[in-house]
Amino acid sequence: MLPVARYSDPSPSRFRYRFERLWLKSSVRQVVRIWLPLAIAGGAFWVASNDPVILEAVQTKWTQAYDTVAARPELQVSGVVFADVSEDLQQQILAVTGIELPISSLALDVTKVKAAIETLDAVQSAEVRVLGGGMLEIATVERAPVVVWRDGDSLRLVDADGHRVADIARRSARGDLPLIVGMGAEAVVGEAISLVDVIAPVADRLRGFVRVGERRWDVVLDRGQTIMLPEYGAMTALRRVVALHQAEDLLNRDVTVVDMRNGERPVLRLTDEAIAELRRLRAEVRGEDA
Repeated sequence: MLPVARYSDPSPSRFRYRFERLWLKSSVRQVVRIWLPLAIAGGAFWVASNDPVILEAVQTKWTQAYDTVAARPELQVSGVVFADVSEDLQQQILAVTGIELPISSLALDVTKVKAAIETLDAVQSAEVRVLGGGMLEIATVERAPVVVWRDGDSLRLVDADGHRVADIARRSARGDLPLIVGMGAEAVVGEAISLVDVIAPVADRLRGFVRVGERRWDVVLDRGQTIMLPEYGAMTALRRVVALHQAEDLLNRDVTVVDMRNGERPVLRLTDEAIAELRRLRAEVRGEDA
């Protein structure tokens, strides 16, 4: 008698059947494939981040790896190159940035260095970059002083925008620049420079400009002479004075003040000696008339 062949039942078990039915749902597949791994990874990270031993180990490994890379010779900055920077400003830059060489380029924050350099009064803008060969290049646009501003007891160099460039100890240190005096004078430096151009024919006699009431200028010359300019139309008024001087030698006469505040009625003030002489001549004339 032949043995009876046994065949396994091809139908799935109840558990497998239910599982396969669930797997047909996209939401179940999404949970298993995406959200479950993320939950496990997040839980593992949370446990590790709250374990001081693990944190210390990770930090130590990170520090060691960073130090190893930062110490590589090709990343070392060993010198500073200045592009068109005056020697005095170079010393100021080194002092304000506090750069200690050599330093790894990974530890060098060029943005921070640039911001520190631009805090200097003499610097309008700066560019900082790391060059090949381990050199740090610093280039600046320096502010150019155009006048000396006497601010109380201080003498300050000021650029065309009225920005302070530096302080000086003596007026003679920058005798090539015109002097401006008075509160608010630094705010209208451009106007003062324009007046310097107008007064050029007698520039050798110019002593400075005084800002009066933060609204108008007095031009001070040698021999104690003053040209009082109006609040509006100062350049036109000064041109009239210069033209009178060139035509009539006005500023070489016994005049102490040329008052141009009223353009329709300029006023001249004479020296005491000229007034005395004028009175003497008038007395003589009156005597002759009598």
